Amino acid sequence: MKEITTLSSSLSPSQYCVSFEDVKNAANRIRGVAHRTPVMTSRSLMAASGHDDGKNYFFKVEAMQKTGSFKFRGALNAVMAQLEDINNGIMENIPASIQVVTHSSGNHAQALALASKLASNKKTKVRATIVMPVTAPLVKKQAVLDFGADIVIVDNTNDARKKEATRIVLSTGAVFIHPSENPRVIAGQGTVCLEFVEQVQEILNGVGNLDAVIIPVGGGGLASGNAISLRGILGDKVKIILAEPKKLDDAKRSFTEGRLLKHSPNNKLDSVADGLRTTLGENTWPIIRDFVDDIITVSEEEILKATKMVWERLKVSIEPSAGVGVAVGTSLEFNSKYKKSSGINNVGIILCGGNVDIIKIMSLMKDFGL
Repeated sequence: MKEITTLSSSLSPSQYCVSFEDVKNAANRIRGVAHRTPVMTSRSLMAASGHDDGKNYFFKVEAMQKTGSFKFRGALNAVMAQLEDINNGIMENIPASIQVVTHSSGNHAQALALASKLASNKKTKVRATIVMPVTAPLVKKQAVLDFGADIVIVDNTNDARKKEATRIVLSTGAVFIHPSENPRVIAGQGTVCLEFVEQVQEILNGVGNLDAVIIPVGGGGLASGNAISLRGILGDKVKIILAEPKKLDDAKRSFTEGRLLKHSPNNKLDSVADGLRTTLGENTWPIIRDFVDDIITVSEEEILKATKMVWERLKVSIEPSAGVGVAVGTSLEFNSKYKKSSGINNVGIILCGGNVDIIKIMSLMKDFGL
C-alpha cells in the first residue's frame, strides 16, 4: 500500500487530523468486532437509468454493518482507542469504568451505545450517555437503551444538544466523541475503503482496481476518512466523488468557493436524506478540500428513485442517505464527466446505512409518482 506521504510533496500528514497509518491502526483495532460488510454488483440497476455507458458498479453495503450503518466503525475505534490509552499507561490508574458522551438523534447514537457495550472488558466498563432531541424516533431511542446506554432528552436544537453534552463532560469527566469531527471516528470510518478496494480486487481477480468511488457526505467523517484511505492505497489513480442532496449543499458550496461554509440561514434542512444534515467541520473540511475530485448534488426525486431501485434490484433496505450515492452514479452529470472511454470503468458506491422508516419513505415515493 502507498503511504499518504507519497501523494504530493506539498501535502504533509501533519496538515490533517488523520493519517493513512491511523486508518490502518483502526482496521486492526476493530477487526473481528465490526462486520466486514459485503460488496454487491448489479449491471441492471445502473443501466436502468439510461445514462450509464457500460461501466462496472460495485456497492459496499454498510447498511449491513452492526447498528445498520458505517457509524459503528468510527464509534468502536474511538472507544477502543480510549481503552488502549488506559492500558498503555497514559492514564496513571486503570479505572473500573469510563464514561463517553455524544449528541446524536440517529446512527451515531446507536453506534456509540453498542460500541461501548462491546468494548467493555473485565477491567474497565465503558458507560455511554447519549444526548438526544425530543423529536428522535422512539425506535432509535429504544435501540440506544437496549444497547445499555443512558439517554438525556433535550430540545430539538443544536445549541441544546451541545450545551447538555458539555455540561455532562464538565460534571462527570466524560470523554466527548463527536459524530464526525473526532479524529479516531474519522480513522474508523476510513476502514470502509480499506476493505472495499481489497474486495473489488478479489472480484476482478487482481486485474483492475476501482477507478472512481462515490461517497455520501454530511458531516464528512465517512468522506474524509475514506479519502485518506483511497489516496493512501490508490494515489491519484482513483477519482473521489462526493454525493450530496441539493437541499443540503454546504459541502458543494464550500468546495466550489474554496472555504468552509455552513448551511444557508434560510435552509429548512428538509431533505429526505436526513442522515446528511450535518455540515463539514474544521477537521473534515481540509481533507475533503485537498483530496476530493468532485462533489455532485442530486434532487429529492432522484434520491428517492435511486433508493427504490436498490430496494428492488439489490434487495437491500437502504436509507435515502445511502440512495444519494446511487442517485449520483445514475445521474447524467456523473456519466457525462466520468466516461468508460476516459478510463472510468470500475465505480464503487458506498451504501452508508439502512436505518429507514420504510412506510414513511414509501409514502414520499408515492408523492413523487415513483
